[in-house]
Parts: sequence; C-alpha cells; structure tokens
Amino acid sequence: MNTEQQNVDLVDAEVVGRFARAALLAALMAAGAWVSIPMPLGPSITLQMLVVFLAGLFLGPAWGAFSIVLYLFAGAIGVPVFAERTSGLGVLLAETGGFLLSFPVGALVVGLVVHRGRSLRNPAGVSTPVIVAGLVAATAIVYGVGFVWYAELTQISLGASFTALVVPYIPGEIVKIVAATAIAKLGRIDPR
Repeated sequence: MNTEQQNVDLVDAEVVGRFARAALLAALMAAGAWVSIPMPLGPSITLQMLVVFLAGLFLGPAWGAFSIVLYLFAGAIGVPVFAERTSGLGVLLAETGGFLLSFPVGALVVGLVVHRGRSLRNPAGVSTPVIVAGLVAATAIVYGVGFVWYAELTQISLGASFTALVVPYIPGEIVKIVAATAIAKLGRIDPR
C-alpha cells in the first residue's frame, strides 16, 4: 500500500499572533461601544476612540486598521457590536456612520505617525509629543469625517453639526488621548 505524503505550509506564527491581537482589539472595540454615556443632542460618548488609538499604537498602521475593519464587518453582518448593541449596514450608513467608517483611518494614522511606517516600534520608546500628535491627528480625521457626514445626511449647516457633534466631545477626547498616551508609555506591551 502506497501512501503519499504532502507538505503543508503552515501559517507564519507572527501572522497568527497579529491576527489574534487584531481580533482581540476588535472585541475590545465592541466592549468600548457598549460602554456609553447618552448625550442629549448627539451620539453617546463611548470608549471607541480609545480603542482606535490603542489599535494604532500597539498593532501598527496595517493591523490596527484591520482590527477596526474586522469590528465594522462584524457589525455590518449583524453582530450587535455597535453603540447601544446595534448592528447592520443601516448603522454604518446612518447619520453618525461617518464616525464609524473613519475609525480604521484613525488607527492607520496613529500607526503611521507612531511607528513611522509599517515596521513596528515599542510605543514606550516613542516621544510623548509624537504619540500625542498621532492621536490628535486621528481624532481630527474621525471627527472631521463624522460631523461633515452628519451635516450632509441631515441637511444641517456644518457649523451646527460641528457645535453639536464635536465641541461637547472635546473634553472626553482629551481624557482618552491622555489615557492612551499613558498606556503606551507604560512599556508593558511591545507590538513586536
């Protein structure tokens, strides 16, 4: 009896590890969406931007953005991972969908600024001003896309949209930037 043996190429352990971390950050993103404080005039305050920051800081530009895309995909196909345990394409295309859809870009920007490209560096060794610059840039992009998207879909002025959807959230975003910077500087998580 002849038996043939074939070699099977295994997936690189580094890829498996990065995919596992991306999946973990996607799950953390869902948990961050569920922790919400309702706002009278706009969307609830969540911890999602903090997770966007952490994805870029610890996974880098490509895997950080991928982790957020994974989260958005789960929500789009019906897993209740969005704020207030909602899901579906309708949430992504609704008035506040611009915020959600720009989250991967935010993680990408943080990763590019902090890691200076695709190779990963330990964020603890990156200067605080560089980290803060990446986090502020990501915040500006996410909020910029979000409030413009909202204004377009609701037909209100950009000024009214900015006043309702950006200004009240600035203090919370400052706290998230400080928290993400402090977590990065702890030096306990090396993305490599």
